[in-house]
Amino acid sequence: MDRLTNTIRPYAWGSTTAIAELVGVEPTGEPQAEMWMGAHPGAPSRTERGPLDEVIDEDPARELGRAAVARFGPRLPFLLKLLAAGAPLSLQVHPDLEQAREGYEDEERRGVPVDAPHRNYKDANHKPELICALTEFDGLCGFRDPVEAADLLAGLGVDSVKPYVDLLHAKPGDGALREVLTAVLTADREEMAATVTEVTEAAERLGGAYAPYAGIAHHYPGDPGVIAAMLLNHVRLQPGEALFLGAGVPHAYLDGLGVEIMANSDNVLRCGLTPKHVDVPELLRIVRFEPTDPGVLRPEASPDGEEVYETPIDEFRLSRFVLPEGAAAPRDLTAATPQILLCVAGSVRVGDAGELTPGQSVFVPADEKAEVSGVGSLFRATVVA
Repeated sequence: MDRLTNTIRPYAWGSTTAIAELVGVEPTGEPQAEMWMGAHPGAPSRTERGPLDEVIDEDPARELGRAAVARFGPRLPFLLKLLAAGAPLSLQVHPDLEQAREGYEDEERRGVPVDAPHRNYKDANHKPELICALTEFDGLCGFRDPVEAADLLAGLGVDSVKPYVDLLHAKPGDGALREVLTAVLTADREEMAATVTEVTEAAERLGGAYAPYAGIAHHYPGDPGVIAAMLLNHVRLQPGEALFLGAGVPHAYLDGLGVEIMANSDNVLRCGLTPKHVDVPELLRIVRFEPTDPGVLRPEASPDGEEVYETPIDEFRLSRFVLPEGAAAPRDLTAATPQILLCVAGSVRVGDAGELTPGQSVFVPADEKAEVSGVGSLFRATVVA
């Protein structure tokens, strides 16, 4: 097995303290948004044998197991992250597998450079994801019921959003949500900026349920995504709770530290809260305009103490072990699939890789012996093959 050295991404929305505090080092003063653990070519983890993507490329069957290679191909199918939001991320959606393949092939055929700022599809894969909170964690996930969204907007007392309120009341759910989001994203930029300013002032004055949107607007003044965000469910996760985000579900993370796992993709279509490219027609093709319950997940404990976050996705499987003092014997986590084990609390020994402290991780090839002992909390990322 391989201890991992991982890249920290310094995106502007990242917290300046959360990852440093978890790891137990002094903050640098710079934002630290994501620590990537895996074999994504954008920032593969490093091992003593070389970059993890190259290690896997040399012998996929040995590293991943024959069943995983047969099911997902010769690449690690998931990417594990520590995610630390100090400011809201962009409001976004991800395509399903068919949409991703079609979009990628279309942009390849049209010769759009893969690093072009207006490119939508970096690869041909979908990007379902799961976020598990390590601290209290705020986010937006899925559309509200249109009547609830209308009531929230009406409560602002802002005349310029009244047409959206009327639309949400006048049409059936899916049609109303589509029409309002389209209107918000295609409105005259100057007029929309003025509306957002009025909305922000009202949200700051009212507080309560409006406070999250005032906070969003503080980071993205004048952005139409502020109003789009009010169409979505606001969710506050407690440590150990999680959200699963499937294709087409609009979402944004607002604040907090969590463990995130996703299919190994970088396909994002943005709705707002960003200076980056927003492709409105393509976005509207991908978004699922249906009210949804955010569906907060809590882990299901198995007899051996593994706490599993159940999802409908096979490319990844996330679980947690809380190792108490006085455990009688090491736990055997040997599996026929590849694993990344991440310590988030205490001190955990993982086979011949030695002690892991918070923020440290190890890659365990398929069928390699993996006995775990110590006192602490450990996340296990693998696949269903």
